[in-house]
Amino acid sequence: MSRLERLFHAITFEVLAVSLSIIGLATFTDHNVSHLSGTMIVIATIAMIWNIIFNWVFDKFVPGKKEKRSLMTRVNHVILFEAGLLFVTVPVMAYILNVSLWEALIMDVGVTIFITIYAFVFNYAYDHIRAWIIERRAPSLA
Repeated sequence: MSRLERLFHAITFEVLAVSLSIIGLATFTDHNVSHLSGTMIVIATIAMIWNIIFNWVFDKFVPGKKEKRSLMTRVNHVILFEAGLLFVTVPVMAYILNVSLWEALIMDVGVTIFITIYAFVFNYAYDHIRAWIIERRAPSLA
């Protein structure tokens, strides 16, 4: 995957993730949507940077066609990504929303559970759609 495609992947992933996360947090907390929006934009920016770095490193350790990755590889990918991100985002969320670390952890775990499922579905679909597009463009290269 080129750097430009990695950037496209990360931005697409984050725009959808932020929108859906704001809706979820607004539904389950008493926080103002504008505060949640700002918080999730900061978290998404951190996540986007982490996404690019983490996926570059992960691809070095797990080479090959992404659409051929096993279910266990995909599960490990999501768990490692989210665990690393959670470490940074809990204090950020606590600070921005002016809540305790415990409250931020609970909210962030809720978002993380959602994002973990979302990431699995998004990346599975992205990899297969990408492979299909590449195959249609140049069947001999797929």
